Amino acid sequence: MCELFGLSASRAPDAGPWLRHFRARGGETADNDDGWGLAYLQNDRFQLHKEPTAGANSALFARLCTMVHSPLIVGHVRRARYPRVNSLDNTHPFLRTCCGQQWVFAHNGLVPEILQEPDTRLEGLCLPQGQTDSEYAFCYLLERIAAHFKPDASVDSLLGFDGVAAAAGLIATHGKFNFLMSDGVSLIAYGHDRLHHLEISDTNLHGTVIATEPLTDDAWRIFLPGELRIYQAGSLMAQSQTRSEASVYRAEK
Repeated sequence: MCELFGLSASRAPDAGPWLRHFRARGGETADNDDGWGLAYLQNDRFQLHKEPTAGANSALFARLCTMVHSPLIVGHVRRARYPRVNSLDNTHPFLRTCCGQQWVFAHNGLVPEILQEPDTRLEGLCLPQGQTDSEYAFCYLLERIAAHFKPDASVDSLLGFDGVAAAAGLIATHGKFNFLMSDGVSLIAYGHDRLHHLEISDTNLHGTVIATEPLTDDAWRIFLPGELRIYQAGSLMAQSQTRSEASVYRAEK
């Protein structure tokens, strides 16, 4: 059911060692063969590449694995579930401009009920271009951010960190809602029920790699159920834990 990849680092490392393992999850070592996408920061702007085909078979994805050096990356390999339609518009990550900033978003899980939920009805600021519940959820989060926008504010003060967590927790009550989201400065990671992180550090680099499933034999750590984290330049800036029905169940079990 889809997989996520994220990187936040103090400088632009060679992401190839992790991306090659992640690319294989798109139809070789896992059955996420319905699309792939990679958004990475370059010269303060996101470059976005994606195809509605298996990442493991993509020559473009293979080439990017050798080329991408970026301090901020959001990636996705898709197994189409809702809807079962392979198209470019339904392929993650999604890219939008809101509050004068580029935002990217990728999701793992299923939350189709939010399309009919009155509490998550869209107000028209952001409308989906495709058919996925994931893009709808992205638009909902952007509308909540825009409603509290203040010029020159960072992401943790745009909506207020508790507000981001509350919006994520509300969506998570309608299914499974693991996601990565970025405004080009911060990497927001929400592990509703399945997400891991790996801290990397040497004399020249400090960072965090995030993936749905561990990509290497290193000491990956699992997110707590309903845990939301915000990273900047590889450092953890804020952390919280929501309590949806699913996360409470797993925590207590």
